[in-house]
Amino acid sequence: MYLPPHFEMRDLPAIHEAIDSVGLANLVTWNGTELLATPLPLILVRDEGEFGTLYGHLAKANPQASAPVVGEALTLFAGVDAYITPSWYATKQETGKVVPTWNYDSIHAYGAPEFFQDEAGLLDLVTRLTQHHEGRIGGAWQVSDAPEDFIRGQLRGIVGFRMAITRLQGKRKMSQNRPLADREGVAAGLREQGRDDVADLIPLRK
Repeated sequence: MYLPPHFEMRDLPAIHEAIDSVGLANLVTWNGTELLATPLPLILVRDEGEFGTLYGHLAKANPQASAPVVGEALTLFAGVDAYITPSWYATKQETGKVVPTWNYDSIHAYGAPEFFQDEAGLLDLVTRLTQHHEGRIGGAWQVSDAPEDFIRGQLRGIVGFRMAITRLQGKRKMSQNRPLADREGVAAGLREQGRDDVADLIPLRK
């Protein structure tokens, strides 16, 4: 990922928080012939390994679940993002020398996925995945709410994976390269659009 120093996220807890805020990631692997990619809900175990460990699962019928992984795998987390119009910049009124841009969070996590199919491991995985994502919406559904034989049948159709993160890149492009007055204009404009989720990430100190 292209990573200018002023946009680079260096704080590991902040990167982990950004990962946890993303509901769906993309697992990308190379099998020696072609790139394979699958959108997946994932969970991060922060204290497992140097940079944390990712867990998820694929459908057993998905070719990526059985294909060899050549080199590193890449997991892409796209966080909040928003179009930034030059109309929000104070600089537009001063010089007119402004152009549109895009603000966004992006995390790239690299590692070697290990696949597993044991029932106990898969049940633990889907239980933790469910608890994590139900918690995000204030839900109360549990895997144990479904009939046991039904869940066992579902588990036979998936392959779990564990990926210890060996490299981690975080990018938060939130108008840090603009003058304070421009950043204030961006934050105000975003709030008018109902995009407090992005506006809250604009740094508003000198």
